[in-house]
Amino acid sequence: MNMQQPARERTEETRRAPALRLLEAMLFAAGEPLDEATLQARLPEGADLPALLAELAAEYAPRGVNLVRAAGKWMFRTAPDLGFLLARDKPEPRKLSRAALETLAIIAYHQPVTRAEIEEIRGVAANKGTLDVLLEAGWIRMRGRRRSPGRPVTYGTAEGFLVHFGLDSIQDLPGIEELKGTGLIDARVPAGLTVPIPNDDVSLHDDEDPLEPDVIDLALVPRATPDDEEE
Repeated sequence: MNMQQPARERTEETRRAPALRLLEAMLFAAGEPLDEATLQARLPEGADLPALLAELAAEYAPRGVNLVRAAGKWMFRTAPDLGFLLARDKPEPRKLSRAALETLAIIAYHQPVTRAEIEEIRGVAANKGTLDVLLEAGWIRMRGRRRSPGRPVTYGTAEGFLVHFGLDSIQDLPGIEELKGTGLIDARVPAGLTVPIPNDDVSLHDDEDPLEPDVIDLALVPRATPDDEEE
């Protein structure tokens, strides 16, 4: 029997404890989710970040706040079963119209997509105010311009979309079978109906050109009002 094993384990625990405390402090103090590269850079050299995150997540699993991963980043979030208790202390969010929800879903699954393509999929004209609302919420972003007549702007989801809906990646969106199970679409859909595999790769596609700087700046300016959005 190796009598030195307990001593080595105690030494490892002594080294790990300060790194775990530092990791916990960084995540609590952060005003936004932190990626693993940022966390690793601030930890002591040689710290096993995956192991520390797993230990911290397990420690907080039964508590009022949980350590979760969303958009490839880490953050503390209120435990799901306690969210309703805190809802009254938060400002009432503006509820999205059906048009906005449909537009958001189309962008999430079909990105990159232009306004005209959104209208074609929905079968109705899209009010510009709807896109503005989603831009202001930080759930979508302007990607680039399509290499087609008129060079229309293409849209895709933003990191805020993943964070708000608690998704680690866009691939975590439900597929057609899951959508049927939740009742979001009719279980008796046509046999040929498919749901695209979502992809939010930031790289521009071959048929996209970069946005001009002035267009990017304008995208950051709140423009929509409740009267602008279609119902």
